Amino acid sequence: MSPFEGALGRKLMNMIVAYDITDEKRLTRVAKVMLDYGIRVQKSIFEISATNTIFQEMKRRVEKIIVAEQDGVKYFPLCERCAGTVEIIGQGQFTDPDSEYYVY
Repeated sequence: MSPFEGALGRKLMNMIVAYDITDEKRLTRVAKVMLDYGIRVQKSIFEISATNTIFQEMKRRVEKIIVAEQDGVKYFPLCERCAGTVEIIGQGQFTDPDSEYYVY
């Protein structure tokens, strides 16, 4: 099975999510949402692999928390060709797209 296919053959989207939240309480809430869907790679940056349905659910949860006039969340899609070409310099950890993890 390709890392771009879910357990039921559904196409997975790989992306980087970065955010800048001005309020500490909202920042903590957004981070908790992101932890439900992906892996933290830096303080406000997550790697996400999800079906479109799961991705839309995650976005809705984030949109309920943030204040659009004060906060920002960016979603950077990674194409299948690009996803395996990550380079890390200094501190960091490679996230194997073939490994399994569970969303609770």
